[in-house]
Amino acid sequence: MSYVALYRKFRPDHFEDVKGQEHIVTTLQNQIKAERVGHAYLFCGTRGTGKTTVAKILAKAVNCEHPVEGSPCGECASCKAIAAGVSMNVIEIDAASNNGVDNIREIIDEVAYSPAEGKYKVYIIDEVHMLSPGAFNALLKTLEEPPSYVIFILATTEVHKIPITILSRCQRYDFKRITIDTITTRLQELMETEQVQVEEKALRYIARVADGSMRDALSLLDQCIAFHYGQVLTYDKVLDVLGAVDTEVFGRLLRFVLDQNVSGCIGLLEEIVMQGRELPQFVADFTWYLRNLLLLKASDDIEDVIDVSTENLVRLREEAAMLGTDTIMRYIRIFSELSGQIRYAAQKRILIEIALIKLCRPDMESDLVSVAERVRIVEDKIAKGVPVMPGGTDGAGAGAASAAYADAGGAGSTAADRPPLPKAIPEDVRTAVERWQQIVGQTSMPMRQYLKNAGLSLGGDNKLMVVVKDGLAADYFMKQEGHTELLTQLVSQAVGKEIEVTIRSVPDRETFVQNYVDLGQVIHMDIEIEDE
Repeated sequence: MSYVALYRKFRPDHFEDVKGQEHIVTTLQNQIKAERVGHAYLFCGTRGTGKTTVAKILAKAVNCEHPVEGSPCGECASCKAIAAGVSMNVIEIDAASNNGVDNIREIIDEVAYSPAEGKYKVYIIDEVHMLSPGAFNALLKTLEEPPSYVIFILATTEVHKIPITILSRCQRYDFKRITIDTITTRLQELMETEQVQVEEKALRYIARVADGSMRDALSLLDQCIAFHYGQVLTYDKVLDVLGAVDTEVFGRLLRFVLDQNVSGCIGLLEEIVMQGRELPQFVADFTWYLRNLLLLKASDDIEDVIDVSTENLVRLREEAAMLGTDTIMRYIRIFSELSGQIRYAAQKRILIEIALIKLCRPDMESDLVSVAERVRIVEDKIAKGVPVMPGGTDGAGAGAASAAYADAGGAGSTAADRPPLPKAIPEDVRTAVERWQQIVGQTSMPMRQYLKNAGLSLGGDNKLMVVVKDGLAADYFMKQEGHTELLTQLVSQAVGKEIEVTIRSVPDRETFVQNYVDLGQVIHMDIEIEDE
């Protein structure tokens, strides 16, 4: 006997076997039990969600001699004939290849004859949106007032193409995408029946790639089992068969992007290509990875939606903390646009390389999100002590940063608003101010974030005053023990001498500029500094 594909072998024969469409199954069962069966149904939804399967079960149920709770018994002559495809009461039509007026007129002529056996003649018209306008018009009258023994079941993946005159004559049922958990559970049940050993992680990946389609999931699983026949089907083997990339690679790629390492990104893409991975699948998976990062940034209680292991969740949280929400959304936008272009592109690799360069070089785009990303890059470089020169990405970012500082009351403040300048600034304090960005770069979060926006001023004889914003930053240094001491230690190490650090707080930048000498600006203006 020839091999039967999994999606055909395990196609549900009863309503109870249909997974993920309980809202539809329950309604149809209640109609059959109450003998309130409609004359026209419209089943719509994405591929592989059970439209045709439910239509066949409904056809069997309405003709079953001994229905059980609204579901076909599967044992009577009518059920067996319909299951074998030899019943004259169930007529399946593919509208994609039978979409003309003549095809519909043949149906209308047949409708006049009552069934030779059984209660109903059931017409299942698949992909009904493919019918021509003339065919729809020919169907209208019969669909509105068919004989009592006729039921029409129309199935489509593109309900928006159905004329409103047809929609108004049918009971509409929307088939939902099946959840990853539901598909995974079903696959596990079938693999136990088939006595095939498969890792749960592998099944979950297949379920995710199937994108809500049970049929696609079974087809992919069938392909993987055939390739590794007689072996345990592991997650890595599934990645090999489907040409997919392990999620660890996405973390490496993200770090290359954040470091603006174009050569690193291109080199990693080269590895993926040489491994024979499918590039469209890589784009889709990386977009999904970015989606997970965005959800983690948006909410603290989102684990159930992300659908990753505990180990991967910890890693995702670390990676999500490395960049802002706007940046992630920019990345997703670029790769979403790429997904629409790459499917039919002849040079897929070149398109991906262009997208990666866009991620690394926000100066290639002029929207506000890209400008904000350029400012972030400049801030990170300054925090690490990397010199930022005018021109290119750094110049643009520096310009934006300077404008933002001026708006906040920095360089844009008038001389009358500033407190009087000191006669001399101690050498140790001057050195600490000059090396401040390097000092900040040595700290960890959240101290680094608080110090990025801090102001520097004189705190007395050979003292450095660090002025932070009221609220979380002030509480961090002034109410929690150890943080000020740690900062003092870092400053002293940078200067090479012991130097005392004091902490003050202000409500905003303007208050700081009006009440304190901003040493960052004083030293930047190259005022003569003398040793005290």
